[in-house]
Amino acid sequence: MRMKIDGGIVQRLHARVAPERDRLCVSHKIQGGAGIFSRQLRAQKGLDSPKNDPVYGEDEDYMDSNEKLRISSEILRKAKEFDATLVGIASVEELKRAPSFTVAPKMPEYSGVGADKEKIPGLGSGEVVWPEGARSVIVIAFAHPENQPELDYWYGSISPIGNRRLMATINKLVKWLNETYDVRPCHLPYHVERGGIFLKDAAVLGGLGCIGKNNMLVTPEYGPRVRLRAMTVNIDLPSTGPLNFDPCAGCDESCTKACPEEAFSKQLYKAKEYGREELPGRRGNYDRLACNIQMKLDENIAEIQEAEDCDQPLRVVKYCRKCEFACWVGK
Repeated sequence: MRMKIDGGIVQRLHARVAPERDRLCVSHKIQGGAGIFSRQLRAQKGLDSPKNDPVYGEDEDYMDSNEKLRISSEILRKAKEFDATLVGIASVEELKRAPSFTVAPKMPEYSGVGADKEKIPGLGSGEVVWPEGARSVIVIAFAHPENQPELDYWYGSISPIGNRRLMATINKLVKWLNETYDVRPCHLPYHVERGGIFLKDAAVLGGLGCIGKNNMLVTPEYGPRVRLRAMTVNIDLPSTGPLNFDPCAGCDESCTKACPEEAFSKQLYKAKEYGREELPGRRGNYDRLACNIQMKLDENIAEIQEAEDCDQPLRVVKYCRKCEFACWVGK
């Protein structure tokens, strides 16, 4: 479930998001003898009823901490095997208290570049709808180095190559989990408006990095030059973060100075107003509308060119990444 709201609204939101979940969530399966809850073992433990099911119900203590640790280790290993550059695990309950999850619903609604127009009906601005039963988030990162800019190009309405690779990795991980363990994985949409989550917060709590002064995830290995995708599972797994890592503390902020629209030049959000210190740009000085101006300019100068896996030339948008490339971390 998403963060606490009126129970009736929760039920209506889940009804509206169901078609998207049906498409993205792999149905619950019992793989005989293959996973931690085989049919024979379930029968021995009297777990045939959903009420007693450790995946769905109240008896999760049946899976001890060593078993959860083993599953977590396997997930981390498999994600890398399926081409994830970085991978981490975060608690859903902890994420519900994370900065973006508590601040975004209080911010003015954004409808610029990057906001999905096909929003779930009835979902408020910045609100998150969780897959039912979700307890842990598996977040993966794929490196987008400066010398491979095509990974981030938008080919008409076709998703960037990098995002397609992220989706492929998550799909493989979902399939493997469904075939190996008796859990219910769910591949989350990218956009919060369509049932996604705030990926940067998930990455921070999963131990991938910290939020930088450019309002991006900054990783020790690649700086901010990564892209993210996530899925949920319906068991509590050990979190892999956060890290004791903050390269921005004594930095000269070359990233914010590189912005052509001066999107970090003034404070827009204050802790007193939003109830916490962690704000966009870390101190409340990231102006998404100013950033949107540059993105619109980038769309206006897009050129027609050949694209990978496309039969004909397409209009290719190359969005600004100056604040990424100016960051020294990971170089």
